[in-house]
Amino acid sequence: MKRIGVADTTFARVDMAEAAVRTLQGAGTGFRIYRRTVPGIKDLPVACRQLFQTEKVDLCLAMGMPGKAEYDKTCAHEASLGLMFTGVLEAKPIVECFVFEDEAADGKELATLARRRAEEHALNAYTMLFRPRQLSRRAGEGLRQGFADAGPARPTH
Repeated sequence: MKRIGVADTTFARVDMAEAAVRTLQGAGTGFRIYRRTVPGIKDLPVACRQLFQTEKVDLCLAMGMPGKAEYDKTCAHEASLGLMFTGVLEAKPIVECFVFEDEAADGKELATLARRRAEEHALNAYTMLFRPRQLSRRAGEGLRQGFADAGPARPTH
């Protein structure tokens, strides 16, 4: 039985973890989900580490929504570095799912983007744990989470 950790924040304007959990539950079986919610994005690395240490999860999804201000983007960068460090320290993957408030024109578009990105990252996490060869077959396809895929680059001869 695999264990999947989902860490999210109260700062986010969309419950991204709910979307991820719902998607995981629809993807298959053979796992249990452990959720930890923290106040802000810079708290996510510790939340993930706690999930690895106390719940013995095999992988974490880290969900966050930085604000529009430059300070928020700096905080997101710091949180991202902390998540990378935590993943290396634990030798386990952390799938980072951040949605910046200025990626969308309004609240409706932001909510749609956040849910879609959370769902797509949840499917990536599931695939990493249960079907890793599928990822290899999709290498170089220009896949994007939350937006339309970019597609592969083609030679121009």
